[in-house]
Amino acid sequence: MQQEISAKVSGEIVAPVHNRKAITLQCLKSISRLNRPGFDIHTVIVDDGSTDGTSEAIREQFPDVEVVPGDGNLWFTEGTNVGVRAALKHNPKYVLMINDDQVFDADALAYMIETAENNERSVVGSLLLLWDTPHRLFQVAPVWETWRGGWRHWYKQTIWTVPERPWRVDSIVGNCVLVPKQAFDEAGLMDSKRYPNFGDAEFTPRLKKRGWELLIDPRARVFCQPNNLPVKVMKASISEKFKMLFVNTGHPHNLIRRFRSTWDSAPTRLSGTVAFFVFMIRLALRKNVESSWAATLPEKPMRETFRDRMV
Repeated sequence: MQQEISAKVSGEIVAPVHNRKAITLQCLKSISRLNRPGFDIHTVIVDDGSTDGTSEAIREQFPDVEVVPGDGNLWFTEGTNVGVRAALKHNPKYVLMINDDQVFDADALAYMIETAENNERSVVGSLLLLWDTPHRLFQVAPVWETWRGGWRHWYKQTIWTVPERPWRVDSIVGNCVLVPKQAFDEAGLMDSKRYPNFGDAEFTPRLKKRGWELLIDPRARVFCQPNNLPVKVMKASISEKFKMLFVNTGHPHNLIRRFRSTWDSAPTRLSGTVAFFVFMIRLALRKNVESSWAATLPEKPMRETFRDRMV
């Protein structure tokens, strides 16, 4: 680390988990090895009804970790909210919301806190990298493009194509986000009623609209498990298609969830409405921003796209 935090800073790490004991324990081992210059860290795990002995293993191997039980129906958004509520009881300055499928570089959290301390009213995300190809970025700094159908993710970026300093973004994916307690005080938690899953898609754009600066720190490296792709709609049965598209708002393909997310996270309501209909047209043409087609599009290095947004 280049700089030690000048005053004592307290932080909480929060993760919801369900039946991924080995992965959860790996994450906690990674957290236990974090460098912590000048700050105290406490971890809260929300075990949402695991049946594989996750809670018991955590208590045995990591007795300082607080385990909060769930009933198995919290999903990602409310599971995280339950953890944040428990964390806020300790009155921390920061809460780091994470997924449990992550391995931290030893200085990742220290860099994130340093950046937050040096930039008032900032929410800081890490540089997410893939386990299997650890030089490749994963879900970092999506950009809004109305005529492409909303948020566009990057597919070809690496640790060598990102800006060399922290940079401003319009949304931070919720895999690893450092949020000041003050931001929760002002804006509340993620909206689990409208978003059982993917509540992060609306949360950080909401913070930005309330005057919080969203930053990505390229020094803070966190390694993540690649996403497990859901069953394609075209391969599902008719009843499964109906549930995916119109009933299960926690499903990645759900159109109600899609409209809400686009509407709520867009820069304006008009751009959100237009983007949703563009998405539907592109979906019919099999050329939407989340299909394999999107991965074929050319991309400039992120350091060029965000050149004027570095801090």
